[in-house]
Amino acid sequence: PAAEIRKVAEAVLDVTDTSTVTARAGVQDWASVELPAAWPDALKFSSPLTWMRLFRRMRRGERVRLPDQLIGSDRIPAYVLLEFHGLPNGNYSHSIARGYARSFDHVMLGTLLRARQQLAGSIGPVGDALDIGCGAGGMTRALRAAGVARVTGLDPSPYLLRVAAESLPGVPLHQGVAERLDFADGSQDAVTACFVFHELPPARTLEAFAEIHRVLRPGGCFAFIEPSRHQWQWSGARLFARYGWKGLYFRLLARRVWEPFVAAWHRVDLPVALADAGFELESDTETCPLRVVIARRPAAAS
Repeated sequence: PAAEIRKVAEAVLDVTDTSTVTARAGVQDWASVELPAAWPDALKFSSPLTWMRLFRRMRRGERVRLPDQLIGSDRIPAYVLLEFHGLPNGNYSHSIARGYARSFDHVMLGTLLRARQQLAGSIGPVGDALDIGCGAGGMTRALRAAGVARVTGLDPSPYLLRVAAESLPGVPLHQGVAERLDFADGSQDAVTACFVFHELPPARTLEAFAEIHRVLRPGGCFAFIEPSRHQWQWSGARLFARYGWKGLYFRLLARRVWEPFVAAWHRVDLPVALADAGFELESDTETCPLRVVIARRPAAAS
């Protein structure tokens, strides 16, 4: 039950003051921290043979190999160390993290860029917001542009955090995961996540919802974007009839990349899971390729 998950999470965290949060949250000067090269950094991307090998690898879903002496490797759970999206070594190398940052919005045909901006605009200029799974900082930047006073990014990959830090000077970036938030109770006005929960095992998703509820202030907003079920579950004919060639494009993309937990995520009864964690569902909009959800921690009783 969500209440038990929340109780266990609070006991594990035992956050008592701001200094404890800062010390335990994996805070670094990510723009200047030295990170070791991983095996993809030695690839010759100018060679067609390299691209052929990587393309074949995309559907195999091999495990990530972390370089020796990588800072914060103890903060990365085993389930994260999979080649999500078929990316070579996941996002745990300089070359792949930068390539992902440059190309992802283009691969998504700009749909995710627009959805982030709209979602951030719906949250408005609140005081504190936490962006979970910030990656290279796309949602984090959208929150800043929407007038959020203090935005914090969170991601397990030091390589992505470094990329994000280069374009987000002054924004605190923490290394961590959604189900174990090193932030104080009621410290955030809003929590966002973009393409995070379909990459978590179902049990971790429930823990993450409980943690997000814990760190939100009463009345706080929980807003997130996930891949739609349509491109996985609808037929090509139905997708084309509803969305045209873009529907077929996203169907092919969904079947090309490796997503080990996406089928389980799509089976989650989201309204029930959010209610069990203590949220009120405000909107759940699903088209192709995105599902956009806005929920809220109920305001304190007067």
